[in-house]
Amino acid sequence: MSKLLRYFAPGNIYFVTSVTYNRAPILSEHADLLMYSIADPEDKIKFELSAWVVMPDHFHLVIDPKNCSLDQVMKRLKLSFAFKYRERLKIYNGQVWQSRYWDHIIRNQDDWNRHIDYIHYNPVKHGLTQSPFIWKHSSIHDYLREGFYAADWGVKGNLRFIGDYGE
Repeated sequence: MSKLLRYFAPGNIYFVTSVTYNRAPILSEHADLLMYSIADPEDKIKFELSAWVVMPDHFHLVIDPKNCSLDQVMKRLKLSFAFKYRERLKIYNGQVWQSRYWDHIIRNQDDWNRHIDYIHYNPVKHGLTQSPFIWKHSSIHDYLREGFYAADWGVKGNLRFIGDYGE
């Protein structure tokens, strides 16, 4: 398998998608472990999280890795979740994640807005809910409180997204 080289420069903001091994639907049930892995206060690798959604078999993030590389952030996040997940289920081997992840450098405000909307609409897109505000594993609730969305935004059938988002 070829080694995928990624472009990193401080100041870039990334849209990231990561998928569980064989698309096992384990994340929603264990979203608390993923969120702890993201926000682990003891971790030395710090990054800024702008938006997120945890789906059954994948997650999307918009992050600024600050002064570390995106590879460092993703490696740490995936290892941390895998360790906590295996510990909870008393499983001591086997893959938890697909070996790679998909990323996209956010280019401008319009690109940022599109990716944030895509993240928040994802549960509706996948048929898990009729309204993105019903899905509890998402940063959309923070965006609603801050006034970025109206309470009826994203009702099933209202939005279409063109482009590749790593699913």
